[in-house]
Amino acid sequence: MTGVSDMAGALDGLRVLDLSRILAGPTCTQLLGDLGAEVIKIENPGTGGDDTRTWGPPFIADTDGIQTDLSAYFMCANRNKLSVAVDITTAEGQDTIRALAAQCDVMIENFKPGGLAKYGLDADTMLAADPSLVYASISGYGQTGPNSAKPGYDLMAQGYGGIMSLTGEPDGEPMKTGVGIADVMCGMYATVGILAALRHRDKTGEGQHIDIALVDSQIAWLINEGVSHLTTGAKPKRRGNGHPNIVPYQVFACADGHVIVAVGNDSQFARFCGFLGADELATDPRFATNPARLENRDALIAQLVPLLAAHPMDSIIAGLEAVKVPVGPVQTLDQVFGSDQVAARDMIATIPRDDVADGHVRVIGNPLKLSKTPVTYRHAPPRFGQDTADVLARLRSKP
Repeated sequence: MTGVSDMAGALDGLRVLDLSRILAGPTCTQLLGDLGAEVIKIENPGTGGDDTRTWGPPFIADTDGIQTDLSAYFMCANRNKLSVAVDITTAEGQDTIRALAAQCDVMIENFKPGGLAKYGLDADTMLAADPSLVYASISGYGQTGPNSAKPGYDLMAQGYGGIMSLTGEPDGEPMKTGVGIADVMCGMYATVGILAALRHRDKTGEGQHIDIALVDSQIAWLINEGVSHLTTGAKPKRRGNGHPNIVPYQVFACADGHVIVAVGNDSQFARFCGFLGADELATDPRFATNPARLENRDALIAQLVPLLAAHPMDSIIAGLEAVKVPVGPVQTLDQVFGSDQVAARDMIATIPRDDVADGHVRVIGNPLKLSKTPVTYRHAPPRFGQDTADVLARLRSKP
């Protein structure tokens, strides 16, 4: 999708005051913005704004070739926002936030628990002033509990929440995922919580405080592995790219790269073996059923590895697709973003910015496809403080 759209989104008319930074909160507010909300991003003039503005390279250059504060990291979670510079440590800044909050439906922050109380901008104070406000707090460990005062970053959440203990090769060290998935998923949970709270407010007029923690949300998406542990008490093992409950369901080396094979049932396994010219594996009692394959995982994989390594990727994909066995490539990002599937699904958004070298920025598109109220890209990721004068003139003086 290219360009800026003025189409009204599902959240048109909703206004969000965003005091969050880094990734979890900005992921949430970017999603709200994509859906049509007006998002006012508050940035600290003493630090030059959101921390991620300096998390590079790469950075976008301006029309003179000079590096801007638009790092790729910042741009990934900050489109459809207006940047307003406010120093909340000053009485004037605190008054400004209160005045803006009075014109907003949602306020979101990711300070340490209690960190905004000294400025009179905490949930209790803001909700007392406006009981209809939806106030969301994102933190590492939540507003309560023995770890509530500890800072929270994605890496710590992945470690404390257990996902790293499940990720990596069996004999290797615990491994984080390649992106800040704990932050991203926390932002998604926060979005759901905000929309639910708005539904309640629209029915009752009553706002509320949403308390969402990186660690809590990361624990929540342990899903089957977490519930398996709660059911049996057993400690799950790292299996690399293998699946704890299905075999074969992993990455295999092939003649010219790597391929994913995801055999979900016994009939698929029989067709898989037929493709490989190894029908005897499908009738071998050690491998004929998924429970048997789980019990004899190592023996089966040892036989499959050389069979798949003899074939090129395209041959494996074409052959298994023909017999309806789930299969796919392991793509690099140039292959991902250069694919016809990405083009067909509008998963690259090109948004104009006249003050940068190419006249536009490119970011990852929103995956939501709404038939009546599609997402829109109305604003490119903002330069620090670029909207301060306009927003304050438009909203601060309103009664």
